[in-house]
Amino acid sequence: MIALIQRVARASVTVGERVTGEIGAGLLALVCAERGDSEAEAERLLARLLGYRVFSDANGRMNLPVRDIDGNGTAGGLLLVSQFTLAADTNSGTRPSFTPAADPETGRRLYDHFVTRARQTHPVVQTGEFGAMMQVSLVNDGPVTFWLRVPPAAGRERGAA
Repeated sequence: MIALIQRVARASVTVGERVTGEIGAGLLALVCAERGDSEAEAERLLARLLGYRVFSDANGRMNLPVRDIDGNGTAGGLLLVSQFTLAADTNSGTRPSFTPAADPETGRRLYDHFVTRARQTHPVVQTGEFGAMMQVSLVNDGPVTFWLRVPPAAGRERGAA
């Protein structure tokens, strides 16, 4: 699974005229399931995302995870948005191939699992709407953006990390 995470001052996602998710300071995570992914990859990616130290500590160093954005136990928001295009193969031609992405049914199942587990382990979780045309607005804080990936089990067998 893949997550493109952005440290934000605030972010929101809208479907049509309806705001489906909105957070203040925290992480916006664009999330994608790849072919071969399972709940195990979703769990590993969520653990990495929640523990990834991208917020500044008292010394101004990126040393705090979203669950402790102020160094005093205050959790930041988490806005999770499905985005299958993160798995695109762009190695040749001028049009991306989406064959590396999980099929829609698997993608929905793994995204829903990811969201459910996030809500069980983090106090502030908002979401987009799987499969919908969404407008995402954000104020990137920094800017700070990272690409996290937990490859499918078959990829790990080939030595991928």
